[in-house]
Formats: sequence, structure tokens, C-alpha cells
Amino acid sequence: MKLDKLVGDRFKEKPADCVIDSHALMLRGGYMKSVANGIYSSYLPLRRITHKIEEIIREEMDAIDGQEVQFPVVMPASLWQESGRYESVGSELLRFTDRNGGAYVLGMTHEEAAVHLVREYGQTYQKYPFMIYQIQTKFRDEGRPRAGLIRVREFTMKDAYSFHTSQADLEQYYDRCHKAYERIFARAGIPEVISVASDSGMMGGSISHEFMLLTPVGEDSIVICNECDYRANMEAAECIVHNDRDEVSEELGLVHTPDIHTIEDVCNFLHSPKEKSCKAVVYQKKADDSFVVLFIRGDLDVNETKLTNYLGAEVYPAVITEECGLHAGYTGPVNLKVNAPYVVLYDRSLQGANNLSCGGNQEEYHYVGLDMTRDLPNAEYHDFAKVVEGGVCPHCGKHSVTISRGIEVGNIFQLGTKYTKAMNMTYLDSEGKTQNPIMGCYGIGVGRLAASVCEAHHDAYGPIWPMSIAPWQVHICAMRADNAEVRAFADSLYDTLQKAGVEVMYDDRSVSAGVMFSDADLLGVPVRVIASPRNLKDGCCEIVTRDKSISMKVPCEEAAEKVRELVAELLAKNNAD
Repeated sequence: MKLDKLVGDRFKEKPADCVIDSHALMLRGGYMKSVANGIYSSYLPLRRITHKIEEIIREEMDAIDGQEVQFPVVMPASLWQESGRYESVGSELLRFTDRNGGAYVLGMTHEEAAVHLVREYGQTYQKYPFMIYQIQTKFRDEGRPRAGLIRVREFTMKDAYSFHTSQADLEQYYDRCHKAYERIFARAGIPEVISVASDSGMMGGSISHEFMLLTPVGEDSIVICNECDYRANMEAAECIVHNDRDEVSEELGLVHTPDIHTIEDVCNFLHSPKEKSCKAVVYQKKADDSFVVLFIRGDLDVNETKLTNYLGAEVYPAVITEECGLHAGYTGPVNLKVNAPYVVLYDRSLQGANNLSCGGNQEEYHYVGLDMTRDLPNAEYHDFAKVVEGGVCPHCGKHSVTISRGIEVGNIFQLGTKYTKAMNMTYLDSEGKTQNPIMGCYGIGVGRLAASVCEAHHDAYGPIWPMSIAPWQVHICAMRADNAEVRAFADSLYDTLQKAGVEVMYDDRSVSAGVMFSDADLLGVPVRVIASPRNLKDGCCEIVTRDKSISMKVPCEEAAEKVRELVAELLAKNNAD
């Protein structure tokens, strides 16, 4: 490929709306162009990168007995109604009506389509286990598209679905897929990806893991223990709190706290730490607007994913009015009265605590001396809190928890029978009894993976693509292509490498060295060959790697062979990682 024929411009200026480096570099480098919010068109360099990622994925999925299929982007609403998700999934699912009045959806995930495809096939235990996968366009009407390909609305994804007759068989295959994912990310150039326990969310199921690339620009919070191997997404991480109970419990009493509403103001007024306070966080269920009053220790925040999972219902911050009976800033667990349907929940950070302050359930008053055991003996406690830096690890029990940021590059779920039962997929077991197959689900976002590799491996000048997914393997820079000697050598090297099966980008434009090198940096090709009058005068050319780890001058007659050796060496190293 000659650079002067490559469609797409490269430019120096960073786009104003880019919040992370990979987004800016992929726009500057002519990889993609925005069509609408969260929707992009891809130029050739990005297409070549994603094609290579897809081939790595295919090889690894085929190696664990996957069979590639393809589901439709557009699905009838009836499939999603069978599973119950047509109603339960929010506005992320794009619903529409065709010209004949039929209800349809754009696929954001394909569990329903997978079950539909194989439910007639899998009617006997003898057909199991099996796994099907696709690499397909999906659409999720994301409310906050950002960061280029990291959070988009239209995207390409590999999603796989396995079917089993026992939980043990699913777990065995789940482990195989986990290892295959580790190989995929290593081959794609980011072996540093870690897996973390996660919340299953709308996918359902009891066990799930996310594969995270740790980076300060990541959107997810990852809880990691430095003393053991505990790793979990913040949404799923268990919050362990130890309360130091005072030897003597004070009497419960009301204190006048005028014009004080926040937990910080209350604690400052009472000269007590936030750990010695009980705060109320009030929500309402989206389904019926009933109230959820959650009490938690004052220094902690509510993990709304845990709350939603416990309730089995979505919630939103409550609108507190005089009619509901609650007092904003003064709500407490003692003598609580609500003039509407409500439920009261207690976070386990309060269990056994005493001498706490809390709302007095009347304007401008707070209780002091609250003893949870004495004053609320029937309270039931559950984990609703977010983990905090330096908190207690749920596995080893040490105060060794740290919180990092990460980009999710893949996920795997043990779905159980959530979809097969709802959609009446059955088989006859060896005893002739009717059973529902057990499912697993495994996803990787192709574009997001490409952007994550760029985020992990770049410098101020552009991406540093690993050999396995680079758009081209070698970039020839012909400095002063109008020089006959330079032109002859560069043309010959280009032809020789192409015939040897090496993927080559050739820049023979009449541009300055600064422009040529700037474009080469933005394209991020791993191996660069520089042919210039000065080098050729000495009978050699310069071979450098994009990451600057290798720089050498090689006799012209040895250049082609040395380039081939270097390409093979870098590819082998990439695969070994």
C-alpha cells in the first residue's frame, strides 16, 4: 500500500471533544470519522486492525470447539418478550415498528436469538454440550457515549453462547473460555488485562467475570487486594466493615440541630466523626414510585447496583415532599413514619454499632446515642455499601484493598437457565426427563479492544501497535524520493517484501521529513525502514521499531532479510506474551 493512495487525513491538532488519548490519536491518525454521537465510520487502517483482532478471536474460539454462526441485527420483539427483557430492559434497547406495524428491536445482545437458533436442534442430551459464536454489529442506545470506541452506540462484538446439561459441565467450559480470553488479550498486545468478579446485571446468572485493562482513564472502578488474589468490579465487591462498639451506650435523645441537613454538617455540629453517624439515603422504585429508605454508616456510600439486585427493581433518587411524611436531612430509623408505601433497609455497616447520631424524623432535630442492637432489635442487615480505599479484603481479611480504574474489554457469564426456561428450550435427559439446558455467555467488543490496545500502548506522537494487530507490519519511508538511488532502493525493497508476504506501507511522497515521520508515528506500524541519500551513500538503510527499542543500520543488500527476521521475531514475542 502506498501512503499517497490511503484515504483519510492525518493532522496534528487534538480534537477538542476528546477526553482520552486513544480517541484523539485514532481521529488524528485517520482511523475513523464520527457520523453521529457514539457512531463512527472506519478507514482502512482501523479495518485492518479489527480484521486481525477478529481472526485472533476466531482462532481461539474455534480451538475451544466454537462454531461460528450469524444472528440478525434486527429481531422481532416477540423473541425479547419470550425472555421478558422486552419490558425489563430500559431505553438502551432500541425498539421500533416496521411499515406493517410489526414490533422489532435492534440487537444489543443476542441471548434470545441464540436460544431461538438451537432450541429445536438441542432436544436430546446427546447433542450437548456445544458452543456457537458470532462477530456481528450491535446497537445499544447508550445514554453517555464517550471516549471514542470505548463507549459507543453502534459496535462490533464477538458474542458466544454455550449450552450444557449440568452446572459442572458449564463450569468446566467457563474455565476453558476464561483461559481462551487470556490468550486473546495477550495475542492482541495487552497481556496485562486482569479478570475480576463482576455483577451480572441485565444478563442474569449467578457468576460472571469482566476482563479489565487497568488505566487511569477507565470508567469502571476495580477493587484489588494487594495481599491476595481478590479482584472485583466495584459493583460486585463485598464491603466488609468492622465497628468498634463503645463500652457504654448513651441514652437515646433528641438534639436541636437548626438548619443542618448534610451528614458533614451534622457531624461537625455534634463534634463526632462520620463513622459515628447513621445516614438515610432515600430512593423510589421506578415501577410504582414506592419509597426505599436505606440506612448506612455516615462515612460510606450506597452501591446502587447492590440495592437494585436486592430489590429486583430499578430505583431513582426520591423526590421528598411534605405529603410523604419524610423529612429531608432529618430522616432516621427511630419512630420513622412514611405516608406512602415504603420499605426500610439497613446496611451491615451499622450492625452492632452504638452511640450514633441519626435523623430525628422532625425538622431541625437529630437523635444522639443510637444503639442499633438496643433501639432497633429487629433490623436485618445486608451489604449495600461501596468498598472504600484501604478497606477490608473479603478474602484475606486484611486492610489491603485498593481501588483502580479500568476499561472492560471482555466479559463472561454463567447464565444458568434464565433464557432457556423463559423461552421453553428443553431436552430429554438420559432418563427421559424434560430439562432446560444451562447456558454460558462470552463477549468481546472488537472496536473497544482496538482502542484499549491504543490506550495502553502509545506515546505523544501516536499509537504503538503490536505486530499481531498492526495495520501494516513495515513502513518504508523514502526520504527524498526524487533521488534516483533512494527511489530505486525503496521500490526494490517494497516489491521484495510484498512478494515475501510482508504487509508494507510505502511512503514515497515529496514531503518534508517532519511530515513523513509524523504520519508514520500516527500509523504506528511496528517496523520502520528509512531510506535516505545520507544512509545510501554509506551503502545502508536504517531500521527502527516504533517503540524505539531497536535502532540499527543495515547494509542495503541485507535489508529485506533483516526486516523479515524482525517481523517474525516481534510476532513470536507478541504471541509468547
